[in-house]
Amino acid sequence: MLNFLALVLQQSDDGAIFGVAGGLFGFCCSLIVLVLIIAGMWQMYQKAGKPGWAAIIPIYNLWVLLEIVGRPGWWIILFFIPFVNFVAWVIVSIDLANSFGKGIGYALGILIFPYIFYLLLGFGDAVYVGPGAGKTGF
Repeated sequence: MLNFLALVLQQSDDGAIFGVAGGLFGFCCSLIVLVLIIAGMWQMYQKAGKPGWAAIIPIYNLWVLLEIVGRPGWWIILFFIPFVNFVAWVIVSIDLANSFGKGIGYALGILIFPYIFYLLLGFGDAVYVGPGAGKTGF
């Protein structure tokens, strides 16, 4: 990586330098957002009585999330079917909000800005009140 960076910097083209700087900036921003999402999920899982480390294991974190909201494990298959996965995610978001005593507005927040609302669920005053499935009529 450093050799590549040194080679780019030796070039007299200013566009390459800005490209590298922009790419590095984008990578750092993505890494920060990823860490925030994991921290929020970790705390949210712990509030629900599940292991926090489950937030960093792909697929298993979805399984644990389904347990938290009270949906059966076979629902994980729905997340691999195009278009159906969106509907399943909407329902799980509503159930997640209900599981922490929040309403439909909070569920929309989870859908649109999960990196913010996971932090609010994990580090905020939200209390896990039990599985939210079945409380909405879905």
